[in-house]
Amino acid sequence: MNSSTFFAYLTRLRWIKRWGLMRNAYPENVMEHSWEVATIAHVLALIKNCYFGGNIDANAVATAALYHDVTEVITGDLPTPIKYHSAAIQQAYKTIEHQAAQELLKLLPEELRTDFQLLLSHDAVSTEREELIKMADKISAYLKCKAELNAGNQEFNTAAEELLQKIQQSNLPEVGYFMKVFAPACGLTLDKLMKPDEVNL
Repeated sequence: MNSSTFFAYLTRLRWIKRWGLMRNAYPENVMEHSWEVATIAHVLALIKNCYFGGNIDANAVATAALYHDVTEVITGDLPTPIKYHSAAIQQAYKTIEHQAAQELLKLLPEELRTDFQLLLSHDAVSTEREELIKMADKISAYLKCKAELNAGNQEFNTAAEELLQKIQQSNLPEVGYFMKVFAPACGLTLDKLMKPDEVNL
């Protein structure tokens, strides 16, 4: 049985910093971001099933979300303004991202590659799951921006406004539910969280 370096690579996601072009009050790495996106995507799927007639595997959504940025252990995190600066850059990055996924798949024992192909390739994730993960990604980024703004860091003001606009334009009712029920409390201090009866959201 040959050894694999696949998870050795994954552990290095903690060293990949996000928001590289901006001054951060609270540095964020890809590993912690992926966890947050997974939890948000998971609850979005549950909300969809519970309140809006959905029938989606919330656990499968969460698992796919955990791996949604795993290729960045090879590519690094390309800041959004650069990634979408032009159609040519966007297409080039997609090509690099696809190649990075293939390189990571090669690190796995052959018997596991089919299962991981469904996680590492965005094209292999169903449209419904991918839509939830993308919105969870935007919500996570928005919450990060709000945390920075609460810390007095105006560097994130424009990003927060643009992300909120994209979130509000979503036609997914579960997204609106999350933003109304869960998002407001994310900016509270610990003291206020410990006294929910005194909180007026």
